[in-house]
This record gives sequence, structure tokens and C-alpha cells, in this order.
Amino acid sequence: MKRRMFTRLVTALPVSLGVSQVKANDSFLQRITATHAANDDRAYWLQTLLKVADPVLTALAQNRLKATMPVESAPGQQPGRVAVSHLEALGRTMAGLAPWLELSADDDVQESLLRQRYLDLSRQAIANGVNPKSPDYLNFVKGGQPLVDAAFLAHGLVRSPKLWHALSTTEQGNVLKALQASRAIKPGYNNWLLFSAMVEAALLKYSGACDEMRIDYAIRQHQAWYKGDGIYGDGPDFHWDYYNSYVIQPMLLDIARTLDDAGKAEKGLYETLLVRAQRYAIVQERLIAPDGSFAAFGRSLAYRCGAFQLLAQVALQGKLPAELSPGQVRSALTAVIHRTMDMDGTFDAKGWLQIGLCGHQPGIGETYISTGSLYLCSVAFLPLGLSSIDPFWSAPATDWTAKKIWSGQNVPVDHAIKG
Repeated sequence: MKRRMFTRLVTALPVSLGVSQVKANDSFLQRITATHAANDDRAYWLQTLLKVADPVLTALAQNRLKATMPVESAPGQQPGRVAVSHLEALGRTMAGLAPWLELSADDDVQESLLRQRYLDLSRQAIANGVNPKSPDYLNFVKGGQPLVDAAFLAHGLVRSPKLWHALSTTEQGNVLKALQASRAIKPGYNNWLLFSAMVEAALLKYSGACDEMRIDYAIRQHQAWYKGDGIYGDGPDFHWDYYNSYVIQPMLLDIARTLDDAGKAEKGLYETLLVRAQRYAIVQERLIAPDGSFAAFGRSLAYRCGAFQLLAQVALQGKLPAELSPGQVRSALTAVIHRTMDMDGTFDAKGWLQIGLCGHQPGIGETYISTGSLYLCSVAFLPLGLSSIDPFWSAPATDWTAKKIWSGQNVPVDHAIKG
């Protein structure tokens, strides 16, 4: 086990750690190996998340993201995507990495060595991205897309106060100005209302002031668009896609919690949203096939395992419904991550993500998809924000619902919820 884990850790360690440095510091790797030897799943998740995040954070921390990140896109779309893809990469990476950065350093002494390294890298990357004098100063105002990714960056900061407090006062001020600048972008009459609301939630959390109307309007509209049985419309209409997980329910939950913390939430709001989210988590778990694949319908499939952000978030927040054990959810998500992230072609020769759901499939990318967009896969890894001794990680691997059903095991009935 230890030899296998050692090999996997060496081959999966991101470029910024340096191969020569790794070879010269065997004791560092041995300590990490010992830390993870008892939990192969957590080691694999962490390796994969850092493999995704490292090129983005390393390049931006060095002010070289624009110079080095490729911008793969649909034919004819590259000129427009170049202007927005870099903020996409940062915002989406932070949305998924943030809970792991927030985990207490004394939870696991060895893993904390890596965590501190990536906290420092993330701080510098954000600082450069919001510094008007930086070569990698990011676009928060031109076009519509920056509102989306200002929101993902805001979501990451809401998920990790530690990351916010790692920024200097000047850097925090630059972040607030960048988020406020995105107010110039008018959101669409659909899930985009939540992007405006998420930006305001972060401003409320870290500056004490926000445009409460943007939050209230987004919540009220989504309440009106609720279709029943744990599903919201994306705007007035229902869509067969994964946007309830990519955006709608994770942002609703964290916006409501932020309002609660500030004493501004409507009574019972979070509890109502949570019941619906728990039902959708049950649906998401049942969508995962025995081999880790899932029904490839709807738009934005290039976000890969990010389609299961809501299930991952409910696990992170310790709110899994009684029907779902932590061990089965971990096992199901692990299967999805393997299925969507391990195929040849997922990464290019320099470690950047490529368009696809399973390998490199450029035809699966819509006109708004580019390299930076793909980093929303990181949100599948939210439970890394749980301690290694949390039941999510310590419970034995367990078959998930589809695996039980299609192997002939007995399972209880599924049922809808009211309200």
C-alpha cells in the first residue's frame, strides 16, 4: 500500500512542487504517504484537485497566466473568449479549492504542509488578478461573462474566510473594488441573478455593506421558479441540465447562510432551501451509474464532475439526508471523478484542462466554453474541506444506489417531497 501510494503521489504532484525538489526531500513525501496510506480515496481526490488547480495558480502567482494559459474554444470564438477565460480559470478554481484551504491546519499536520503552500499560492494569484498594475490584471467589467466568474471567485472567498484574511488590507480592497465593478453587468433573467447575489453576499460578509435588493430579488425569483421535488427552473422554464448543481442550489444555500450570519435572512429561508437541496442530493446520487458515468444531457457538460457540486456541498456541510450514508456518497463521487478526470486527453501536455466530459472532446463545448470555463470541475472536490477523520472519509467504501440496484441488491423505494 505505501509503495503504491508513494508512486501515485510522486506522479501526481503538481509541477510547482518541482520533481528535483521532491527527489531531494524524500522525508516530506514519506510523511505525506504515511498520512494518506489509510485512505486511498482522499489521497486520490487531493492529487487530482491539485493537478487541476496548480497550473492556474502557479502561473497567476507569477503574473504569467495570460502568457501561458491556452484558450481552447469553439471555432471562431477565441477572440471573445481570450478576454474572459483567465478570470474564469481563477474564479472556478477557487470555488472548488477554498474549502480545503479553510480546513484547520491542526487537523492533519502533514497535509497542512501542502495546504499552506496552496494557501500562499492562492493569495498571490488573487492579489495579482485584482491589481490594476499587474500584467495579469483580470477583466471584471468587459462583456457579460465576468459577472459569472466574479461570482465564482466570491463564492470561493465566502467558503474560505482564511483565504480572505490571508490577503493584505490593500489586496482586500482591490478584491472589493473588482467585485463592485462587476455590478455594471446586467444579469440575465435566469440563474445569472444568483451571480449578482453571490457577489453581494461576499461584499456583505467582508465589507459589511451590499446591495441587498440584488440578493433579495435573486432569492425571490428562484423561489417563484421552484418546480417541486427539489428542482428549480433556470428562469421561468425548466431545463434538462445540471445547472441546479453547477450554480443554483449551491449558491442559494451559501447566500442564505451568509444572510443568516449577518442577521438579515428571512426566517426559515435556509431550512426551506436545505430540504429541497437534500432531495436533489438524493436525485444526484441516483444519477451516478455503477461505473461512475452519468446521463450526458443538457449544456455545459465540459464541467465534468462539477455536475455534482450540490451533492458534494451537502456532504461538505454535514447535511446529507438519512437516505445517503457518507461512505456511499464518497464512493459514488470517487467513481465520477475517476470517470471524468482520468481519461487520456483530459489534460494537455503542459497540464491544462482540455474541453470534454471524458477525455478530449472539443465538440462537446458550447460557444461560451473555453479553457478557463473547464475549471468548474473543481467544485466536485468540496468534501476535501472535511477532516480526514470525518465519517465522509473514515467510513468504509459502500456501494451507491445504482451499483446496488444493478448488482441485484435490495434497496428501499424512492419518493418525492412536497414543498
